[in-house]
Amino acid sequence: MERRVAREFRHKVNLLIDNEAEKDYLYDVLRMYHQSMNLPVLVGDLKLVINEPSRLPLFDAIRPLIPLKHQVEYDQLTPKRSRKLKEVRLDRLHPEGLGISVRGGVEFSCGLFISQLVKGGQADNVGLQVGDEIVRINGYSISSCTHEEVINLIRTKKIVSIKVRHIGMIPVKSSADEPLKWQYVDQFVSDSGEGKGSVAGLASSGGRESKEKKVFISLIGTKGMGCSISSGPTQKPGIFISNVKPGSLSAEVGLEVGDQIVEVNGVDFSNVDHKEAVRVLKSSRTLTISVVAGAGKELFMTEEERQREARLREQERQELMHQKRLALETNKIIKEQQEKERLRKLEISRKAAEEEERYRREIEQITAEEEKFKKEWEEDWGPKEPPKSLKTVTAEVHPAPHSKHKIDVKGVAHDQLETDDMDEVIMKEDKQGFQKYLEDFDPYSMFTPEQIMGKDVRLLRIKKEGSLDLAVEGGIDSPVGKIVVSAIYEGGAADKHGGIVKGDEILAVNGKVLIDSRLAEAQTTLAKAWNMGGDWIDLVIAASPPKEYDDEIPTIPSSTVSPNTQKKVFEGSAPVYRQGYLLQL
Repeated sequence: MERRVAREFRHKVNLLIDNEAEKDYLYDVLRMYHQSMNLPVLVGDLKLVINEPSRLPLFDAIRPLIPLKHQVEYDQLTPKRSRKLKEVRLDRLHPEGLGISVRGGVEFSCGLFISQLVKGGQADNVGLQVGDEIVRINGYSISSCTHEEVINLIRTKKIVSIKVRHIGMIPVKSSADEPLKWQYVDQFVSDSGEGKGSVAGLASSGGRESKEKKVFISLIGTKGMGCSISSGPTQKPGIFISNVKPGSLSAEVGLEVGDQIVEVNGVDFSNVDHKEAVRVLKSSRTLTISVVAGAGKELFMTEEERQREARLREQERQELMHQKRLALETNKIIKEQQEKERLRKLEISRKAAEEEERYRREIEQITAEEEKFKKEWEEDWGPKEPPKSLKTVTAEVHPAPHSKHKIDVKGVAHDQLETDDMDEVIMKEDKQGFQKYLEDFDPYSMFTPEQIMGKDVRLLRIKKEGSLDLAVEGGIDSPVGKIVVSAIYEGGAADKHGGIVKGDEILAVNGKVLIDSRLAEAQTTLAKAWNMGGDWIDLVIAASPPKEYDDEIPTIPSSTVSPNTQKKVFEGSAPVYRQGYLLQL
């Protein structure tokens, strides 16, 4: 399951991110998170690389990699995207306007996004959010529309139908020449308070800014435009719309009292008189008119309207000053967070360097100890290379000898060997009581006939690779009465050797006889033999089929089993809950 999740995640990363450096950064921040478990830092780091809407699906791909206890918080910190469209209806003629500002357009290589909402306004009340992408207006798709065309489309009807889907990001672009960037809604700060004007085509659909726009009017089949024009005063020359009839063609395309006409069908209106302007407007049944919205609105205001406009301007000024203060405070917070992040990464780098140095010193120490151990082993046992004789090949089975072969080994009483047989059994004993078998060694010679009667005795040489992964139980003081193999674990040295199976009796380890040993003594002997050095461990076993071994174990009454039966588990193997020990060396 985990491999499948990781595979799908890597596939998604390769699909959405082309830059290899960004891929490496993404993997690095995930590794750092699993070390620190600091979720807010992780999400902040992810936002640096998931920096455009097309990469937002990576948040969903990363979620299965987050521990269950952190997933709820992860959902709260990451952007909420919605694939479903939401439709709302707004009244364009509402006294307070639509209450939204939008950014984008096909000329900026992006869709149209809501960048600002008037708190308590129409858009806010119907549930629109900053970061919503506008998909359709009045039933028309706007995927290929310019910003200006979208604004004109909004003004064609009194009730505006808008379909949106929430993305949670906003495009940022000062001009068509600059590269497009994206900001998350919680990181976005509008710079309208700094007097920079429209950013990425920022337009307040219900605002009062002076802004040039273009409208298209066809007079075919109509009685006229339904508006009047006037020349401006000396201090404000130009041609202005002085009256618009309700329900007329001019009203439908969004022309309003106070709009200044700057061009009609390519004719510049900046220096024409009233008579010439009327002639041009009546010269064609199809008109393309460019106007500056509200440029001369104050020329046609009543005193009451002027006072109201002055109050509104003051309110706007106060709001802009407030936004500017918020922007300054936000920038200060962002800079502080960036400094903290820089210091955090420096600390991580320092700790990583310290950990690498500590690891290097430990490796050097381990290597030195291994060299020292190897030297001591060669001094005690000779060269590490195993004997070349074919008689000591792994899992070799030796034929049974004459019963007169026997020898004393570490506390086991036997009859005295005959002098001529001693030449055949050449062994070397170390300080821990272990023996090293030399060429032509006969395993039967270690025991009395009574001890090995009817047993298939074998000498095995197991190479020390990884863990032994061998479980034993029994002992002289147990109902079994001997040390037997209770389990062989897959992949261990014993399993790779193949010469020892469940039910085999272990008679001796490196020359140390275990026939009369308790389980704890046998376990200690095996551990020392495996860990003392050298590349091989020598086991003398009595082969016994597993089924015979199972039949041989008597039923142990529950009253005879101590509730505190000791179980020792060595690293690398699952525990075995049986009467005895689990050995993994």
